[in-house]
Amino acid sequence: MRILHISTRLILGGSQENTILSCEGQARLGHKVHLAYGPIYGPEGSMLDRLHDFNRRCETGDELVRPIARHLPKRDPGERVVPIVLHEVPHLIREINPLTDYLCLRELKDLIHRIGPDIVHTHSSKAGILGRAAAWSFQRNGGKPLDTPPPGILHTIHGPPFMPADGSPLSRLNTHTKNTLYTLAERHAAKRCHIIISVADAMTELFLSKSIGHEEQYITVYSGMETEDFLHAPTGQDRHASRAALGLADNDLVIGTVARLAEHKGHDDLLDALGADLKANPNFKLLWVGDGWWRDRLLAKARNLRLSIRELDRLQPTAAAIPSPRTDSTHGQLILTGLVPPARVPTLIRAMDILAHPSYREGLPRTVPQALLCGVVPIAYDVDGTGEICRDQVTGRLIPLADRPKLRQAILDLAHHPEERARMAVLGRDECADRFSADRMVAELEGLYTRALHMARNNASPSPT
Repeated sequence: MRILHISTRLILGGSQENTILSCEGQARLGHKVHLAYGPIYGPEGSMLDRLHDFNRRCETGDELVRPIARHLPKRDPGERVVPIVLHEVPHLIREINPLTDYLCLRELKDLIHRIGPDIVHTHSSKAGILGRAAAWSFQRNGGKPLDTPPPGILHTIHGPPFMPADGSPLSRLNTHTKNTLYTLAERHAAKRCHIIISVADAMTELFLSKSIGHEEQYITVYSGMETEDFLHAPTGQDRHASRAALGLADNDLVIGTVARLAEHKGHDDLLDALGADLKANPNFKLLWVGDGWWRDRLLAKARNLRLSIRELDRLQPTAAAIPSPRTDSTHGQLILTGLVPPARVPTLIRAMDILAHPSYREGLPRTVPQALLCGVVPIAYDVDGTGEICRDQVTGRLIPLADRPKLRQAILDLAHHPEERARMAVLGRDECADRFSADRMVAELEGLYTRALHMARNNASPSPT
């Protein structure tokens, strides 16, 4: 099949990693894969280097067509993989702008016309709305050569586009207006695709509650990841080595977070909940993995709490020497890594005792199963699909949204009961090993693509008449 994926931004993030793993897995099955995306900018990083590295391996013959779990390729294993074709769409941006969005729609229609894909698979809300509209315009050969069959169209919901309404009355009104517009746009887009994929059952429930699409369109496919990187530590990257590299002492309690420093990710809640405890317990450490637009504001807040801060990515080379855990274990109660390549994330998670993920909105946060795969217990807010893997007192601690006192108490409870941390992490690790495999995700997508293609070629409507 010729497959076109469309994603709004290829920053470092869960939905982007899901998309790229899908592209790589499908290329290894022998498909011709295209990936379209908007301009990348800002402090949140880029995943383009990974795609360029994959394409270099394809060109040198290091990537070969191969089978994956429960699926055999239609081409002979051992054949070279065709590189993923990359397309930057100039006007595909996250912000709502009628003129820019109109230009983007034209660009996507032109791209689909030139590629002639069998499958169009969109990701994230903006790319999903515009990408599905562009692909559907060819559903009955509108503007396309009559001898070219229409594409099967799928969309993945990685997280809710609807924002929590908080702040001033004007701010709440603005958020409510945007949520209403997104709801109407998602309803329109749902009529222009064959299958809607949710990364968690909670996403299906949320969208159906807003009358977006119909139940028969939805199916849950858990977001795949390279589980081996988390399950098995390479030499020199185990827990002890990871902590030593950060200058952490054996008796330090490391409460880690892997998330962009951005709105609704919950970094403020951690500071509010634990500020006094951090000052009272020098061996309590916050390890923040990531960067973002809110970095300076969050660090100013931490300084106001009189927390010592160590910014690993901003140290001068002469000052970057690893502090001795014996002599400097109190240096940097808040340790900030800045942007790190995805390959370093498993190593950093292994340095943690607890993963805290007090995010206000998610699909199913990848960092929660990643922590469990590393043997680290998660604490998270009970939002969206988080509870499908972080089950309270079973595979972690699930806290009511924005309940900072309960967030604090859960962290302190687990801080003093390492045996409970270990018990829940072991159970969660076993559950996640297969459920979140990238090969399993790609195999499940393969079946859905065949189904969507059949619907497109038989002019099947995605919505009940």
